[in-house]
Amino acid sequence: MIFTKPDISPLVWQVLKRNLLVFRKTWKVNLTFNFLEPVFYLGALGFGLGAYVNYMEGIPYLNYLAPGLIASSAMFASAYECTYGSFVRMEFQKTYDAIMATPASIDDVVMGDMLYGAFKSVLYGTVILIVISMLGLVLSPWALLIPPVLAVSGLLFAALSMTWTGLVPNIDSFNYFFSLIITPLFLFSGVFFPIAVMPAIIQKIAWMSPLYHLVNLTRSLVNGNVGVSLAADFLWLVVVFLIVVPAPFYFLRRLLVK
Repeated sequence: MIFTKPDISPLVWQVLKRNLLVFRKTWKVNLTFNFLEPVFYLGALGFGLGAYVNYMEGIPYLNYLAPGLIASSAMFASAYECTYGSFVRMEFQKTYDAIMATPASIDDVVMGDMLYGAFKSVLYGTVILIVISMLGLVLSPWALLIPPVLAVSGLLFAALSMTWTGLVPNIDSFNYFFSLIITPLFLFSGVFFPIAVMPAIIQKIAWMSPLYHLVNLTRSLVNGNVGVSLAADFLWLVVVFLIVVPAPFYFLRRLLVK
């Protein structure tokens, strides 16, 4: 398996523009459903379970949970868009074929979809940030740095998701991706409880999870616990992205050429 350098041109921005124009027509429905799920988690666990679990790592449980939901919402937004959304555009709507009939390349299409996934990641994560801010759960102006962090992590999760899109034979195969990869990340990356209470092997695996580092970043920025360790968390997201990003171009190029 040889990964070659992606052939990306300025036309990638036209691909992104096309996706944004479609989103402009459906944003109300999209935003409503992606907004409600984390709000339900916040209400059921933050206020419900939080009534019994008063403090977590020295802070009220609601303050512990809310920043983690920013990170998980951003992950799910990018993952859903770059799996089901991209597959539908590629296989059923034939949008990829139509775009590739223009001077835009396959790599332009792939990168355009990844940028769109990152856009949704920033959008939905920022919406949750605004909600928890209105609830008085944002304790530091450092939280203003969260959207740029979500942009980087959104590209990372978009690359992971697009890689799977380039591998699956049909749309039902995405169930494996969400059940075996995304859901374990969601449950074992510190969103709901500290990973320190888990067995050592789980802690080591969780440390490799990009969501774990994103949760650390969002929680620390929201609560104002800023230190050198956050730079390491951010650097890990960048490193993993650089490692993963060649894969979606390779697999989708191979699939679409075939």
